Amino acid sequence: MSSINCFKAYDVRGRVPEDLNEDIAYLIGRAYAAFVDPKRVAVGYDIRKSSPALRDALSRGLVDSGVEVLDIGIGGTELIYFATAHYGLDGGLMVTASHNPPNYNGIKMVREESRPLSEDTGLKQIRDLAERNQFPVAAQTGKIEPLVVLDEYLEHILSYVDVAALKPLKIVVNAGNGGAGPIVDRLGAHLPFEFTKIQHEPDGNFPNGVPNPMVEENRTVTAEAVRDNGADLGIAWDGDYDRCFFFDEHGSFIEGYYIVGLLAAAFLADHPGSKIVHDPRLTWNTLDIVNSAGGIPIESKSGHAFIKDTMRKQDAIYGGEMSAHHYFRDFSYADSGMIPWLLVSQMIVRQGKPLSELVGERMRAFPSSGEINRRVENAAVTIKKIEAQYAAAADSVNYLDGLSAEYTDWRFNLRASNTEPLLRLNVESRGDEALMKTKTAELLKTIGGEPG
Repeated sequence: MSSINCFKAYDVRGRVPEDLNEDIAYLIGRAYAAFVDPKRVAVGYDIRKSSPALRDALSRGLVDSGVEVLDIGIGGTELIYFATAHYGLDGGLMVTASHNPPNYNGIKMVREESRPLSEDTGLKQIRDLAERNQFPVAAQTGKIEPLVVLDEYLEHILSYVDVAALKPLKIVVNAGNGGAGPIVDRLGAHLPFEFTKIQHEPDGNFPNGVPNPMVEENRTVTAEAVRDNGADLGIAWDGDYDRCFFFDEHGSFIEGYYIVGLLAAAFLADHPGSKIVHDPRLTWNTLDIVNSAGGIPIESKSGHAFIKDTMRKQDAIYGGEMSAHHYFRDFSYADSGMIPWLLVSQMIVRQGKPLSELVGERMRAFPSSGEINRRVENAAVTIKKIEAQYAAAADSVNYLDGLSAEYTDWRFNLRASNTEPLLRLNVESRGDEALMKTKTAELLKTIGGEPG
């Protein structure tokens, strides 16, 4: 077969049917089985129109390889993470394209214990096997059985909070017509919260646009609903709800960076001395919170495969990325978009403070630019240019993930995206918003390029 172009750094993703179709999904099932050699795997799919057919083809590839497929049905990526680890399966595959447009789809893959398969840990080999398309006839074909995971998954998610101690809050929830709505409904039956639900029904046509709250214009509807309803909190998810995004009671969007600090504080309050993993893009707020609470901060390269690996090696209780991915030790070190909002809601109730107050002081202490993307002709050359101009005067320089340079009262990280042809810039300061803005503008002028 000719080359398969839908393999990315962390998953399979592309346009349907040009890059990914049923024939390719079948070959990926065969190749996954050949590489992982599993006996039993979980398979699930998201709400996209093309997902059921791709799930069927993927499952056929696995069955023809002698694998038993446990079909968990429709849902979000974290259901696959949960099922694979909770039931002791040999792997899991999720048909999803998260926040991409309706004509896209993809496959996320894990092996035993929900350990991720990425470019460095098997995706290249699986792609090569699929392209070669030379698979032995299995001694015995597998079979497909249904696996109902929702009740035990919900029980696990709710175990992160003291449900009996929660008090009523008014919460706006925006599923973006992705998969989060039905899970919120099921969780809501156990919670004292009053929900205002917008874009709630799953719809693979995404009539309100792609479910990606990272895009600023997508945030307006949630922000307005918070203000119109006098809500305590707003929450929005991407399509497969492995990321969640927060709005305070004024409808202001809260950068994921400050949520990492908030969740680190929540875990350290109950588990003092624990290890917290964070990414290198923005760090000072997280370091300040973790050190002040007696925790141990550990820096990891950005990206779910790296964060999860670091967490396993360090037995960290929680890991967070400013991109709104939050990882939990007791959730097989995987990311969840449901656990974070329950924990934040509990913090609002416990401390008797609105979200704006919980994060406002931190935002003033460590103002940040948020992530700014630029398309440039050559990312490596541009990073070298910035390094030549800024590294000599820095107090410290770090190359763990791109270029990080720290000065007495400000710092920045500049890195090439793992998934797109972009440079990503993050800048923060110690309590000086004007300095942060000046340095951000200065760096962007030197970087050049077009907004990404």
